[in-house]
Amino acid sequence: MRTLVIDASIAIKWVVQEAGTPEALALRKGARLIAPDLLTAECANILWKKTQRGELAADEADLAAQLLERADIELMPMRGLIAAARRLAITLSHPAYDCFYLTLALVRHAQFVTADSRLLQKIALHHDRTLSAAVVSLAGLNSP
Repeated sequence: MRTLVIDASIAIKWVVQEAGTPEALALRKGARLIAPDLLTAECANILWKKTQRGELAADEADLAAQLLERADIELMPMRGLIAAARRLAITLSHPAYDCFYLTLALVRHAQFVTADSRLLQKIALHHDRTLSAAVVSLAGLNSP
């Protein structure tokens, strides 16, 4: 069974219908899913933003949070990833919290799946084969 690192852009699609939801749900079959424990805070923040914007009612956000808490994903401690995530953040000129997911994928020799177009663009512009090989967009995961 392959191991995939996922971020909040993927996990949130499991509980909120949006573009990419079917593809995100498909990841839950046939793969071991892992993420830095940062995922829980990021998902909570996304649900808060969606309620602030009127995209979700408070009770819908509560249900989504409960479902995420029961999701079959192995949360990994961020300790031990800080220095490498910081280096990647500086190299890519991108927020460090996103770089924790990529760092975890590199350390675990796993593939990082994200729907974060800004991060994907930064990695593509950097032209680093190691980084490019470690990350795939949700849309491109099943592309030929």
